[in-house]
Amino acid sequence: MLSRILLCEELPLMREGLHTLLDALPDIDVIASTESRMETLQLARTRSPDVILIGVSEVASAVRLVRSLGEEARPPSTAPGSVVFHNRGDDRGVAELLRAGTRGLLNRDATSAEVIAATRAVARGRASVGPDVIDSLVEWFRDGFTALRFDPGPEVGSLTGRERQVLSLVGQGLSVDDIAKDLYIGVSTVRTHLHRIRHKIGLGDRAQLVAFAYRTGLVRHAA
Repeated sequence: MLSRILLCEELPLMREGLHTLLDALPDIDVIASTESRMETLQLARTRSPDVILIGVSEVASAVRLVRSLGEEARPPSTAPGSVVFHNRGDDRGVAELLRAGTRGLLNRDATSAEVIAATRAVARGRASVGPDVIDSLVEWFRDGFTALRFDPGPEVGSLTGRERQVLSLVGQGLSVDDIAKDLYIGVSTVRTHLHRIRHKIGLGDRAQLVAFAYRTGLVRHAA
């Protein structure tokens, strides 16, 4: 199936390179490219891309753009997936982007193969992060997550004990089937818990739930 891709990249050379790289693939159609975040929102409304690749200088701007894309989609599940290019070593920015709903994260020096793989994965509804992000998650786990300041917030207090368990296991990367086996409950029960969790804390997809579990320390607590 042909995936419709929109490019939002501030650097002209990078934008042209991404356009050439992706548009040459038989399963990808680059429908538009721009340097403007405002135009990106307008194009998302009128052209309905499957994936938006975002490269902006400030993480906060990328976070706002991803959130705006999710807020404008009706229903939210129809929002295009986003792949954001970030700067290596910005762990706080990575956490904020995941929490905002980013499904793909790549470093600025990502290879062509990594860009293609992430774009295809997000187009299929999957999350995709670069090796440096995975390395950061592993280091956060080994160091007891001291690299980040966790803020449980009122959302965690609204969850039941079982919902916290389910969210913690999601944060550890377990599938719905694995969570059901681990907690000795039915798959349908796990899905019900996930539905309630999403409703209570206002998060839409698995990538956001994973980021939330790490940010609030639920995974650390379980470990």
